[in-house]
Amino acid sequence: MATGTEVVSAHGHGCCKKGPGYASPLEAMSGPRESLIYVTCVYAGTGIEKPDYLATVDVDPNSPNYSKVIHRLPMPNLGDELHHSGWNSCSSCHGDPSAARRYLILPSLISGRIYAIDTLKDPRAPSLHKVVEPADIVKKTGLAYPHTSHCLASGDVMVSCLGDKDGKAEGNGFLLLDSEFNVKGRWEKPGHSPTFGYDFWYQPRHNTMISSSWGAPAAFTKGFNPQHVSDGLYGRHLHVYSWPNGELKQTLDLGSTGLLPLEIRFLHNPSKDTGFVGCALTSNMVRFFKTPDESWSHELAISVKPLKVQNWILPEMPGLITDFLLSLDDRFLYFVNWLHGDVRQYNIEDPKNPVLKGQVWVGGLIQKGSPVVAEGEDGKTWQYDVPEIQGHRLRGGPQMIQLSLDGKRLYVTNSLFSTWDRQFYPEVVEKGSHMLQIDVDTEKGGLAINPNYFVDFASEPDGPSLAHEMRYPGGDCTSDIWI
Repeated sequence: MATGTEVVSAHGHGCCKKGPGYASPLEAMSGPRESLIYVTCVYAGTGIEKPDYLATVDVDPNSPNYSKVIHRLPMPNLGDELHHSGWNSCSSCHGDPSAARRYLILPSLISGRIYAIDTLKDPRAPSLHKVVEPADIVKKTGLAYPHTSHCLASGDVMVSCLGDKDGKAEGNGFLLLDSEFNVKGRWEKPGHSPTFGYDFWYQPRHNTMISSSWGAPAAFTKGFNPQHVSDGLYGRHLHVYSWPNGELKQTLDLGSTGLLPLEIRFLHNPSKDTGFVGCALTSNMVRFFKTPDESWSHELAISVKPLKVQNWILPEMPGLITDFLLSLDDRFLYFVNWLHGDVRQYNIEDPKNPVLKGQVWVGGLIQKGSPVVAEGEDGKTWQYDVPEIQGHRLRGGPQMIQLSLDGKRLYVTNSLFSTWDRQFYPEVVEKGSHMLQIDVDTEKGGLAINPNYFVDFASEPDGPSLAHEMRYPGGDCTSDIWI
């Protein structure tokens, strides 16, 4: 029994010894300012026969290398398509002093490989620790197309996989790796796999995990075809699981307003029973929540109206919400409209009534100079003003975002997935991605581009690359979960 001020955690360790991360989301907000950021960079699908790599970018404004790539770690294979990333251990293991945030997990969406990268030996120059080969994953679980990785309090790593080796969604599910990155099997119970896979987030105090739905790999790897939506090859459901048991308890049909629900987040406060999911194709933020009878429900929280356009593939253009995140104090929600080109900030102190507080255009298909124009109700055409940064015209649209722990800096990259980049923004494939930083007003609200920060992946040593997910060595608001 604990005596005095010592408190024993569920892991049996005294609280005077600490594991990785922070005791609470609010404590994380007062963590150290970021000085490095890791970025997954892709050559797969671009026509450049080079391996994808993990870039280390210096984000310390007092450094002579500020906003420069200071290290590149190439993967040992071609054609991986690095995409999302996660940690072997995060704040969910804070009560376990034997745990350490050391390995960055890099699932390869196309090849099916999963890399474990050692960031502890030298945080500025990470090194390859282990490769989990797709043949091993397929043999033991049948899973392929790995996407989202989260660490568990048990020390295991869980990865959502979007299909089987043939690209069929019916084969999707959740992969478990042990702390040595050996394949343990599937997380969900037999017969409890979701209809489609993509992202997931768990909230242990409510014994719940909820996952979202992109589509069948056989469809999305070929590019976006609206007919595939009609054919039932894309999702519109959330899957509610018991945590950590892996039983599918409920499936929420988001209907015609919730097509392609991608990124999903609970509020960071682990006692809260609500969160949001960004529905890309219909460009809606949907709020999900627990009801008095312990089931889960959903409602439309924010809607981005499609724009009537000329000179595009369709007469109307959706915003395409492809990423969003929540500040660690659960005050603000940020999302991107990849096609329209804006980043938005909403106050969600009342989660039922989000209020728009900031908006900035950093690209998009209807910026001045683009052949595509938007048409108003009066028939007049218009385009957005998008500023140049350090003499560079901004390419593509805002895609992945990452927020500083204190909530005051938002980092933005502009590649979604090489095939879709080529379809919607061929210039990004030809000239490479860039990375921006947006200053955030956390008191009154508001967003402003930092003109002193610009990382141009056009001039990489092996040619222009596609930059996707970003991670700080010490964790962030899209990797860490509190229990």
